[in-house]
Amino acid sequence: MTTAQSRRGTPVLWAPGDWNAFFGFGTNILTNMLVLTGLLRFVLQMPDDLVFGRILPAAGLMMALSTGYYAWLAYRLARQTGRTDVCALPSGISVPHMFIVVFVIMLPILNTTKDPVMAWEAGLTWVFVQSFILMIGGFIAPVIRRITPRAALLGTLAGVSIAFISMRPALEMFMTPVIGVICFGVILAAWFGGLRYPRGVPAGLVAIVVGMAIAWASTLLGFNFGGLTVEGVGASVASFGFALPIPAVDHVFHGFQFIGVILVTAIPFGIYDLVEAMDNVESAAVAGDSFPTTQVLTADGAISLVGCLMGNPFINAVYIGHPGWKSMGGRIGYSAATGVMVLVLAWFGILPLLLALVPVVAISPILLYIGMLIGAQAFQETPRSHAPAIVLALVPHLAAWGKLQIDNALGAAGTSAAQVGLDKLAATGVLYHGLEVLGGGSILGGLILGAIAVFIIERDMTRAAAFALAGAVLTFFGFMHGESIGFGHSPVLALAYVMVAGFLFASGRLATLSPRPPEVDHHHEPSMKPQPAE
Repeated sequence: MTTAQSRRGTPVLWAPGDWNAFFGFGTNILTNMLVLTGLLRFVLQMPDDLVFGRILPAAGLMMALSTGYYAWLAYRLARQTGRTDVCALPSGISVPHMFIVVFVIMLPILNTTKDPVMAWEAGLTWVFVQSFILMIGGFIAPVIRRITPRAALLGTLAGVSIAFISMRPALEMFMTPVIGVICFGVILAAWFGGLRYPRGVPAGLVAIVVGMAIAWASTLLGFNFGGLTVEGVGASVASFGFALPIPAVDHVFHGFQFIGVILVTAIPFGIYDLVEAMDNVESAAVAGDSFPTTQVLTADGAISLVGCLMGNPFINAVYIGHPGWKSMGGRIGYSAATGVMVLVLAWFGILPLLLALVPVVAISPILLYIGMLIGAQAFQETPRSHAPAIVLALVPHLAAWGKLQIDNALGAAGTSAAQVGLDKLAATGVLYHGLEVLGGGSILGGLILGAIAVFIIERDMTRAAAFALAGAVLTFFGFMHGESIGFGHSPVLALAYVMVAGFLFASGRLATLSPRPPEVDHHHEPSMKPQPAE
């Protein structure tokens, strides 16, 4: 009996497709860890003994606990249902929060105190606060899932996938096309076209090997397309060493001296985590795997709490992408195997060596594929008539992405939008203030706008009015259309939402609405979904 075969009721711990998911998800986690290491060492200027001796071992422990827990959750679901196609939820360090805690919390404190340990302590306290927000929020998330239309949940998730998952990998691929585009072709042919590589070698591994081969060949020929050097490999070996996580409870509580600065971002981003995790659980349910929302969110909070108490200043999160890993054939084993890999990398100091051997652009096509799958799922798994609502849910994320590009470009030039002047930017067609308002709190903004549109399409004006009123409250307190929480944020916009709510409620009670057009049956159309890997 092969590893893919199982008696009914006995879960499959490892299927052939787990290799695909392991190399894809594993390289995703690896990329995030390499970026994290670079932020700690080069942006925050933290000493190597703190990075490799305290932070990375604790981060590795947290991710191993997370991936192991979600593998167990998938095993339990498979055993309860008797199915052999259950796929574990992917999880790891939250990438948006990685940058937020570095640039919004730790870097300003480092600049003020000139002490990297204090900056680290502030990051630990930030995660400590967010952990409790997640654990408490886990009990209200199921209610939100029940009352929110699927198109709104998946639409705002699609916005994240297009703007913040797909765009950067796509740009990296076309900046180094001789590696990126070729590796993308290798992946598309297998995961969308059904091409099988010799001896069943996973497409993700094939893409990485092809990318390495091109990069190192170009280095030997003097082109250096992937930026890899023999000297870089030699230097990376110096980081080898063994380090176990050490409790950092005292450092967590030292960070409370910065609690005022921390709460400004910890509360809204805790809510962001809540909504994003809820969206990802819904995405998994659409793909056929229904996990309990409360257990997912409370686990994220509890595992993040353990991580911060051991010295990790980065929050854990359920990742976007479950349908993508499932379509590759991933089941239970890929998640647990990734956790073991992370422990080895973090506890033995191997990360710099991998960075020196593998060009990052060879990994980018895998992330773009995941973004494509999540974006497509929003349209494929909801009624066709809800497509306009999905597009509306995308818009705040596009605004947030555009603002981020402008901020980064101006920051690189040593200036900012405020210094340049919003009027001057508007005169050139850059409506910066519009991007700032529309893109603020984009996860919640996309969800609220998408829900309003869905209920209007369904002629349910009362529920549309309720979501418009919720949008007014969230806007007034800065949870959406704002950069920070507070009292009286964007009062004019909040009033506009109240007026829309009143109009919709009155329309539903007093006006005569035309009947909703019948849903067009399109099930006869050929499926565009990728075929699962064997």
